[in-house]
Amino acid sequence: MRNKNMLTYIEKVLENMPEDWLKLTTHRLDIYNEKLAKTEFLKAFENLYNDRNCKTRSLAELPTAYDYIRLGHPLSCVLEWTIAKLHAIPPENVISFSSKTMPVMAVLRKNALEGTHTRILYTGDLPQCFNINLLQQVYGYSFTLQKLESLTSISAYNGSTILISAQDTIADQVLSPKIDFYVHTYDRLGSILLVNGTENDTYIPEIQHVRRRETIAMTPANCFTALKSLVGNRFLNTGENDSDKNEAMVLDAIKTITGTVSKPLVGSSGLSVQYAIMMGLVDHALENHKEKDIKFIVPPNCYGGTNDQARRVAACIENVAVVDLPVDGDNDMVQSLHMVLDQVAKENAVPYIIAEIPTNPRVEVPDLKQLKKALQQERKTATGAVAVDPVFILDQTFCPNVLFLGEGQILSRVRAISYASGSKFPSGGKCTAGYCVGNKNADALMKKIEVHLQGCNNEATGLQMEILAEQLPSMNRRIKAAYENTREFVSFIEQTLPKAKINFVSELLAAQGFTPSVFSLDLPTKGKTDQEREAYKRKLNHRLIDMMITQIPEESKHCVSYGQLKGCYWTIPATSTQGTTKEGDKDYIARVSLSPNLDLERHKHVFLKFVATL
Repeated sequence: MRNKNMLTYIEKVLENMPEDWLKLTTHRLDIYNEKLAKTEFLKAFENLYNDRNCKTRSLAELPTAYDYIRLGHPLSCVLEWTIAKLHAIPPENVISFSSKTMPVMAVLRKNALEGTHTRILYTGDLPQCFNINLLQQVYGYSFTLQKLESLTSISAYNGSTILISAQDTIADQVLSPKIDFYVHTYDRLGSILLVNGTENDTYIPEIQHVRRRETIAMTPANCFTALKSLVGNRFLNTGENDSDKNEAMVLDAIKTITGTVSKPLVGSSGLSVQYAIMMGLVDHALENHKEKDIKFIVPPNCYGGTNDQARRVAACIENVAVVDLPVDGDNDMVQSLHMVLDQVAKENAVPYIIAEIPTNPRVEVPDLKQLKKALQQERKTATGAVAVDPVFILDQTFCPNVLFLGEGQILSRVRAISYASGSKFPSGGKCTAGYCVGNKNADALMKKIEVHLQGCNNEATGLQMEILAEQLPSMNRRIKAAYENTREFVSFIEQTLPKAKINFVSELLAAQGFTPSVFSLDLPTKGKTDQEREAYKRKLNHRLIDMMITQIPEESKHCVSYGQLKGCYWTIPATSTQGTTKEGDKDYIARVSLSPNLDLERHKHVFLKFVATL
């Protein structure tokens, strides 16, 4: 079944591929169509294959496969395409994961929602991270488990059949009609899922959504290793790294940066960490607050991944619900929090709050003393009993240098957990790994979170730890330099276009340590009606971004991220980070992120040219 011509072509692609295929964590949005994620890239890639064109320039011009590397990337698409060709199945039926358990959980999730029976077969040993009790008792997944001695002894089954098998080569095989999903696991690399049979095609978007929200794709470095093994028809060499030393350095750096003393947890991405937090807290509530409802209190316009993931958790667990927490614009976070917590207390439910400080994209910081007071306030249920105290889950990706949880800090006396996305400042855009920490009051919660991070096999990879060990020590210095660039650019825009509304921290907040390098820009508009004014403003957003990127292409980029080591990044949250947010809560404004290293004077010059067009 091995296609020598195809594998020879892939080998040449690996030799000639753009450097960015291995090193980028976010990709160009100007050549990305979300509705055609992966497929547009592969269609163009197959055209190159048919023409036997593997030139670096041609590969670099391929459409963006996914906007975030954690969702997928060129190398994961090429790996999946190659394996699909070897098995004569569509490339969308092959999905790679950094996790060994999440592909199984993706199938279990869909079957749980639809009431479909699941049989899990396995050869050899199950992955060490496969936690049967956790899957059944907390996630609510139902399945039967059977060890196979021979692949010829599989009986018919009324439901879905998953086969889990450890592999030491990326090999082709004849797919059995009695197996719906093959999960091939690989030491250190992750896993590859094969969806077998057209009757299972409806699972593909659901599985992709799990990879999008609760875990990540197999990393570029690991996809590269898998492809090299595949084209060479040899055993996988996953390599060794000084993982214990790197982990110790990373954990020490996180403690120093956050001012905490408890053990930090490091996951494969910010959303991987957030998923472990959510499920760990659900687990803790099921154990300590039996029969009580669980309420995740979430800003409706926050990052789309947070919003979507919270609602996905609520959809799977009967007594979990999401409650909106208005925080931006005319809404005050503290006042909203009082109102929501009072209501949750009356319902005798368990309150878990997820919030960003500063908020995204409006870059607002609440009155922290009043926030502390709201969180510490004792509340009563409708029957007069003392209500369960809240847990505050803080996404401080914008300002990971601010000390919130350490002894004597603003959130040291409430149950609080903080986390940050690693593709931003922690790694300088070099990897996706994220981390979380808890204060002393959250020690019991952090233990639960660690169980779920391990159960989902969503811990950071060895290379991710290595990158964090290199980058974290300089993070606070980079944050300071990036803020100074941003402050100077904001001041320049205020002077040259005073009618624009800029959302950024005040000098007073900056003096308190809130030094983000992100601001949002509401451009001045015109028109007779609200609709005309909104349409005109949206056109201006695109005109400004296009000017910056076309005139400074080596520095200004279409990108949803920030915290990178160099350059300037532009996006419109409503069409990127808020993709799954309700339409009425979206922000059609320009969001700008500056790095510590860019030609600021040139950016000012191009902005002046933009102002001259108004």
